[in-house]
Amino acid sequence: MTQALLELDGVGRRFASAAGAVEVLRDLNIRVRAGEMLAIVGASGSGKSTLMNILGCLDRPSSGCYRVGGVDVAQLAPDELAALRREHFGFVFQRYHLLPHLDAVGNVAMPAVYAGMPQATRLARARALLERLGLAAHWYQRARQLSGGQQQRVSIARALMNGGNVILADEPTGALDRRSGQEVMAILRELNLAGHTVIIVTHDHQVAARAERIIELSDGVLVRDERRDMPSEAEPRAASGEPAVMSNAPTPGSLPGWGRWGDAFKMALFALGANRLRSALTMLGIVIGIASVATISALGQGAREMVLKDIRAIGTNTISIYRGYDWADDKAESIRSLLPSDLDALRAEPYIDSVTPVTSRAMRLRWGNADLNVYAHGSGEQLFRVRGKEISLGRGFSDQDVKQQRQVVVIDQNARRKLFGARQDVLGQVVLIGNMPAQVIGVASKETNSWSVNQVNIWLPYSTAANRLFGQSHFDSLVLRMKDGVPMLLAERQITRLLSQLHGRKDFFSENLDTILKSMEKTTRTLSLLLAAVALISLVVGGVGVMNIMLVSVAERTREIGIRMAVGARQRDVLLQFLIEAVLVCLLGGVLGIALAFAIGALFSWFFDAFKMVFTMGAVLLAVACSLLIGVLFGFLPARNAARLDPIDALARE
Repeated sequence: MTQALLELDGVGRRFASAAGAVEVLRDLNIRVRAGEMLAIVGASGSGKSTLMNILGCLDRPSSGCYRVGGVDVAQLAPDELAALRREHFGFVFQRYHLLPHLDAVGNVAMPAVYAGMPQATRLARARALLERLGLAAHWYQRARQLSGGQQQRVSIARALMNGGNVILADEPTGALDRRSGQEVMAILRELNLAGHTVIIVTHDHQVAARAERIIELSDGVLVRDERRDMPSEAEPRAASGEPAVMSNAPTPGSLPGWGRWGDAFKMALFALGANRLRSALTMLGIVIGIASVATISALGQGAREMVLKDIRAIGTNTISIYRGYDWADDKAESIRSLLPSDLDALRAEPYIDSVTPVTSRAMRLRWGNADLNVYAHGSGEQLFRVRGKEISLGRGFSDQDVKQQRQVVVIDQNARRKLFGARQDVLGQVVLIGNMPAQVIGVASKETNSWSVNQVNIWLPYSTAANRLFGQSHFDSLVLRMKDGVPMLLAERQITRLLSQLHGRKDFFSENLDTILKSMEKTTRTLSLLLAAVALISLVVGGVGVMNIMLVSVAERTREIGIRMAVGARQRDVLLQFLIEAVLVCLLGGVLGIALAFAIGALFSWFFDAFKMVFTMGAVLLAVACSLLIGVLFGFLPARNAARLDPIDALARE
């Protein structure tokens, strides 16, 4: 005797309930041979649908043994059961169970996606199946655009996509009118004549009469197993005169791994597009979070670069020497070191590029009716080289100006504007510094240091300032510029040794701007990280929102998940699709958040000229990485929940 294709030995099925276990099927012993067409009939609640679910590997028996091709399904893992559903069974549901966001071709081709069939092959087969079922004109129509009979034909085509050796039809005519029902039954009969095993679950005895074998259940017990003699010739085709259905099995799947990822990506895009409002709301939290991170990072970077730019403008290869032993030294005023002799000794050192003394006082500057408070700096002829300043008009001091104590002055742009306004002939004008007249010989370029941009500064030879204005021969400080490539710490130690020998003691202290720069970089970097950490809180909140909405999405799309599992989707296929959806939402939200941050930066620059937000490639890449990470972390739980759904429960969910 030929081995049965499907075998049930003592199969029972119980379900837990509040009142205790409910036994739906009891001790069923059924053999189904390949090529049979049988109908399972019985009253409502007799266990017909439960039996079909067990036959189609959507459910497992509570007792007994169910074998497919001699293999006990109880020994199979979930993915192996999915392979059985995908490669051997085809389902035709009473309510069609088509995905509303896919067209007819997309619904039919879906089982082949999970079988790994190449895209061109599966689309061609889906179109051919639809054409054979009389739906060539409806390839690209979605489910709501099709009639009930047309939707059921799409469902049949989907069942045949991967071969469909066993067609399981659950009340295939229950939701159809009489004519459409007859057409569907004619198609199922043709499939049986073409070699498919067809199992129909129905309560309609007229539908059951079209089968060659009838199995009747009553309260979960087999009460009749009747075989009928059917005519050997093929039954007439449907009234519409459609040709027989293509029944050959498809080419085995050969799609590489990256191709399956591509298909999962496309399905995720379709799903997001079908739920635009929900996707947009999910993105909103990520957009705000990423924009916050990018904006705060750009603000911190802008502040950092502004401070460092000011320090670099002074010169990171400069060393300043001050009287006293440290800042706020009360004895500093009584120390009369830092003399012109120190200046000459330092100029003779080969590693020093230039050096200038600095002595500063607040003075009154007058010209005509203009009278303003300024900072007057007595400096040497190398001042502008040491400080990296430029003269925009006229000239700086010369060596002769210093030696001859000439009453000349260089003013800054603020002094020029406040004294002379729009007047152009500034050079040669005589101004009063305190009570000393001085001739303007130059105008310095615009100050960029943030701490002195609003000050009014003037510079004059230190000899002139010492003897005619300040009445002191010593300097407040010395500023030295090192030659390129000179190690700053080594130079600072050498200068300290030289001046200590000249003074007989160390009555001064030094300040290395290179050290200050490094310390400032470290401080500003730390502050930027703290600000970014604060902004990350909003990103985490957005991630929690993504997880919550994705969990809602899983609940809303439970039936879709059940359909995908029924046509052969593995748990990892479902997991991958929902995970990709979460990542896509977060990634797109990240891109929009970065765009929003750039827009905020442009608006900020429009109102604040002195300070600009600075967006770095590292910050942008970090924001994108954060959005991807949020998608993976907060999308995994909803995706896992979706993958773990029971196919039967999922299909039953409205």
